[in-house]
Amino acid sequence: MDITIHSAFLPHTDHEASLAFYRDLLGFEVRKEVGYNGMYWITVGHPDQPGMSLVLHPPAADPGVTDDERRTITEMMAKGTYAILTMATPDLDKTFALLESGGADIVQEPIEQPYGIRDCAVRDPAGNLIRINEVN
Repeated sequence: MDITIHSAFLPHTDHEASLAFYRDLLGFEVRKEVGYNGMYWITVGHPDQPGMSLVLHPPAADPGVTDDERRTITEMMAKGTYAILTMATPDLDKTFALLESGGADIVQEPIEQPYGIRDCAVRDPAGNLIRINEVN
């Protein structure tokens, strides 16, 4: 079977802060921006990976989500437990230094995990946990 991941979705709460983090700090290109009733969907991706996109969407914008579910989602986002994305880089220390100097919300400095992966963790402006693995 020939199948690939085309896009992944993460919630975001601040259009400008999301652009500053994903575009300006991580170097992703903006592929599409859609605004509707004060909400924004932003599609970004790494320039070297044209077939894979990250869609930043308003949390709980789906009309099928109840008010109670919206409150739960908002609470989980604030704690950083709603969404997680894992990225990879060949130079974790350089990437971490860039994120730290750019004011990213640092959760964990680079560390060798007991399960054999060296990684670090930050939160994006919406509170999403971003883990970054070092790969060779």
